[in-house]
Amino acid sequence: MSGQQALGLDFGTTNSVAALSRGSEAELVPFADGGDVFRSALCYWIDDVPGGVSHEAGPWAIAEYLEWPQDSRFIQSFKSVAASPAFEHATVFNKRYRFEDLGGMFLARLRARAKGLETLPERIVIGRPVAYAGSRPDETLARYRYNAMFRDFGTELHYVYEPLGAAFSYAARIDEPATVLVADFGGGTSDFSIVRIAEPGAARRCVPLGSAGIGIAGDRFDYAIVDKLILPLLGKGGSYRSFDKILEIPGGFFHEFADWSRLALMRNRKTMDGLRRLQNTALDPEAIGRMIALIENELGFPLYDAVGKLKRALSGEEHAQFAFSGAGLEISAEVTRGEFEGWIAGDLAKIEATVDAALAKAGVSEAEIDRVFLTGGSSLIPAIRRIFNRRFGAERIATGGELTSIAHGLALIGREANIGEWAA
Repeated sequence: MSGQQALGLDFGTTNSVAALSRGSEAELVPFADGGDVFRSALCYWIDDVPGGVSHEAGPWAIAEYLEWPQDSRFIQSFKSVAASPAFEHATVFNKRYRFEDLGGMFLARLRARAKGLETLPERIVIGRPVAYAGSRPDETLARYRYNAMFRDFGTELHYVYEPLGAAFSYAARIDEPATVLVADFGGGTSDFSIVRIAEPGAARRCVPLGSAGIGIAGDRFDYAIVDKLILPLLGKGGSYRSFDKILEIPGGFFHEFADWSRLALMRNRKTMDGLRRLQNTALDPEAIGRMIALIENELGFPLYDAVGKLKRALSGEEHAQFAFSGAGLEISAEVTRGEFEGWIAGDLAKIEATVDAALAKAGVSEAEIDRVFLTGGSSLIPAIRRIFNRRFGAERIATGGELTSIAHGLALIGREANIGEWAA
């Protein structure tokens, strides 16, 4: 090890975490609210400042939104569009922000709210997904945007697959050699890495063998809930009149509405004019009116909160109540865990196939995996746990640090003299 101090940063779809290496250890960076997890969100509002628009990030963004919901713009999960060529900019109060603008503002506020980041180390190790979110992700574009986002954050930037960061963190917890499958379930992607861990004190403690990922994770599971419980009340599956024809309403509006990274951005003149034209020709204009009201009243965060509560409840109970109210829409529904698992069954099958791909790339069989380390918030979903219990046995499963293990491990990797071998 080089012993060089480094900052490990897990810029996540839902939450972001930072850690600093100190000596042979790494410590999580605390924030001004006493926590060590910083929500990956931004809030904008009109203010008497140069440029006319103020912004805040993390839990402070949520607080600003909750105080003035209709007078603010709340943006979350924007990491999901990092590799999307279709995303050019977000228009907020008639100002255009590119991905790297949003990211730079977010990082500046994260640093301002952090304790201990007044002076940054030269070496910054940034987590990146194995596979970016989106239907046709452009990895070169994502790297360009990340570089621009972090241009003022460090002089020596290294990008490392997020599950490899978690693997390095897990290695610090065990004292014997093992071949480990790390499964990282975040908000935007599910990523898998196989790592060979040597005994403590070895010249090279961890050796990455192979990785695979897919753009399916927590936000996609949220989409399933919104699709089943919300969108039918907003016109999905309905029809509109075009001259003398009755046609099905196009799915584009509904797809954007159920995507947390795009919902807040729908409040723009072009989209709202399109929705009002659709309302005038829809066979059920009241349903489209409800969608318009939800967007105009900036109710994306309360909807996200209601969906998240249901998902978390179903991780601990066999059934739970979904409740949402706002803009004339009242929804109360009993949802069973079995129903939810049925809604995401197709996505779970694709995730399991990606595990197979990681094993194949590493040239390792299931039987050769000594331990499985599950991390990331969505790893708590029982249907995901069952996949790994069935395939590897519950006795080989390890958990912990679901939100913090990646940043902790990235900071430790930052101390490695051979950091280039970890870079992606």
